Amino acid sequence: MTFVTIIPGAMTLTDWRAIYDGAGAALDAAAWDAIDASAAAVARIVAKGDPVYGINTGFGKLASVRIASDDLATLQRNIVLSHAAGTGAPSPTPVVRLMMALKLASFGVGASGVRHETVAMLEAMLGRGLTPVVPSQGSVGASGDLAPLSHMAAAMIGVGDIEVGGETNPAAEALAQAGLAPLELGPKEGLALLNGTQFSTANALAGLFRAETAFRSALITGALSTEAAKGSDAPFDPRIHALRGHAGQREVGDALRGLMAGSAIRASHAVDDPRVQDPYCLRCQPQVMGAVLDLLRQAATTLGVEANGVSDNPLIFADTDEALSGGNFHAEPVAFAADMIAMALCEIGSIAERRIAMLVDPALSGLPAFLTPRPGLNSGFMIPQVTAAALVSENKQRAYPASVDSIPTSANQEDHVSMAAHGARRLLEMADNVSAVLGIELLAAGQGVDFHAPLVSSDALEAARRHLRAAVPTLEDDRHFYPDMEAATALIRDGSLVATVSADLPGLG
Repeated sequence: MTFVTIIPGAMTLTDWRAIYDGAGAALDAAAWDAIDASAAAVARIVAKGDPVYGINTGFGKLASVRIASDDLATLQRNIVLSHAAGTGAPSPTPVVRLMMALKLASFGVGASGVRHETVAMLEAMLGRGLTPVVPSQGSVGASGDLAPLSHMAAAMIGVGDIEVGGETNPAAEALAQAGLAPLELGPKEGLALLNGTQFSTANALAGLFRAETAFRSALITGALSTEAAKGSDAPFDPRIHALRGHAGQREVGDALRGLMAGSAIRASHAVDDPRVQDPYCLRCQPQVMGAVLDLLRQAATTLGVEANGVSDNPLIFADTDEALSGGNFHAEPVAFAADMIAMALCEIGSIAERRIAMLVDPALSGLPAFLTPRPGLNSGFMIPQVTAAALVSENKQRAYPASVDSIPTSANQEDHVSMAAHGARRLLEMADNVSAVLGIELLAAGQGVDFHAPLVSSDALEAARRHLRAAVPTLEDDRHFYPDMEAATALIRDGSLVATVSADLPGLG
């Protein structure tokens, strides 16, 4: 099993992706000194007795209410229970595990005032596969992801539900079976657990990882569609892209040219082709997909910084025994990053659907109508193209920027919020839609290339076509199309199409 050591402030996207994909994780031993120093500072602040927000006061609009020392443990428990007010379907287990790891990394910086045993409890739950059931809705992305993180914190104190090995049990029961006792929270700890951007960031990272896989898959399906339509590789000439200068555009042009290198299909119409130019969905792939790549990389930079930062409140500075209230919990950077990923996913699917539409139209592709050898008797790819169009339109509606929205909460104390949580949460569903569109394109492009036999494509694209044909045979006559689409989509979603093609495809890093 892959294992990741969580080094606070120094984690890479590769590290986070490994955890999302199921790798084990634990905090770097070197982090414990800073954690202990931060907790000791909170103890000294409590001993002084001065009112400090989040330690011995109420929360949000109730920050002016002073809490007696005897009630501090109850205060922290109450904030967890009262804020565990999410709704909707449970968040996917990989997302919750990533959220837990992000919170561990944040605590490991030593600016949250959380005790050793509290951090160790979170680490133990992650290590033993105890995943809190976290409803997916309820955060507005400011004052932290309060509701989702509260459900995580509630499980730590034995309230709510925990999923273990695919089974869901009451939290107290699941903890006991794992040899863990419910946590008793100390001063500030409830607030530290539920404050922060880790839910939004985990969802945004999950969307980013899926978007990268979709992007790289789309380079393959796009090149295969170009071959099926006997399109030109001249638009991928590096001299064109050097004149514009965008890094993503240059890299995508190089990748597409490399994917088609050595193709007998391309060579068959390299001279005296009566067509002057291909449709934009073929010709402008470097410009569109290059812009997508640049956008995804920008989002990745933002999320990489956020994942390594500390976003709860107040923050503890152990060297001066200060607790400073600020606004690091405001997830505006995550909201912007999520919006960029949403736009990128939308465009990957949009241009892919146009290639499918081009392939099924004999006037544009030169192939049999709807890619069936006997059109009329058979409908071929007629309705899969309609399905792709439906999914693309759905993603267009979902791509409206979440970050431009705000709604006041907490009696106007929290009067501007980021909406990062649902901006990030939509990304996995959008990625599913894009994967299905690309699965349909893979089927259509493979079918189109089949019509050019005995001519074959490049080594890279023939490897992709063999991978497809191992799962889905060529369509001769109409058959139940759904299983074909599901099988092809799986090749996109699981990354196996990309892995099969021995080509250097650009990505986030």
